Amino acid sequence: MSKTRELTKGIVAENPVFVLVLGLCPVLAVTTSIENAVGMGIAATFVLLMSNIIVSLLRHVIPSQIRIPAFIVVIASFVTIVELVMHAYFTELYEALGLFVPLIVVNCIILGRAEAFASKNSLLDSILDALGMGAGFGLALVVIGAIRELLGTNRLLGYPVFDLQDGVLGFLHLEPMAIMILSPGGFLVLGLLMALLHWSKSRKKEA
Repeated sequence: MSKTRELTKGIVAENPVFVLVLGLCPVLAVTTSIENAVGMGIAATFVLLMSNIIVSLLRHVIPSQIRIPAFIVVIASFVTIVELVMHAYFTELYEALGLFVPLIVVNCIILGRAEAFASKNSLLDSILDALGMGAGFGLALVVIGAIRELLGTNRLLGYPVFDLQDGVLGFLHLEPMAIMILSPGGFLVLGLLMALLHWSKSRKKEA
C-alpha cells in the first residue's frame, strides 16, 4: 500500500465515523458547535498520533499476552497530558467537552488503530495512519458540528448567519431548531450524512 494511500484512507474510504462507525459517543456528544468539534478532533488526533508512535516503536518488545493493557497505559498517558494542557490553557473548551476528554482513553478508534495497525507496521506507516485517521475523525466532527450549530442556533463560530438583523444570510431567515443541538439532532445529522456518503459511493460504482 502506498504512503499516500496510508495517509488519505481515513478521510473518506475508511473514515472512522461515516464508514467504520467508530467513536460515535464523543461524535454525538460534543458536536453541538464547531469549536467543540475542532477541540475534540485535535485532542484525539494528538493522542492517536503519539500512541501509534510509541506502540509501533515497542511492537517487538511488548509481550502479546499483555498488549491491550500496555496499549491502554500508553494511551492514558497521552490523554492525561492533553487533559492537563487543556485544563490549564483552554479552560472554557475543557469545561465544554467535560467528561469526554478523559474518555478518549477508551475511544475505540485509538485503541483499534494501536491494535490493528501500529502494533504490526513500521513507524512511518503508523504515523501516516494516525494522521489520516485523525484527519478523518476531525473532519467528521467539524462537518456534523457545523450543521448542528447552524441549524440549531443560526450561528457559525458564534457569528449570526440567518438572523434578520445581523446575519450574513438574513434574507434567508430560518427559525433555530433547538432539537439539532440535542441528542436526537446528532443522530439525525449523522444518519443523513452516512446515508449521503453511501449513496454517493453506490452511484460511483454504477457509473
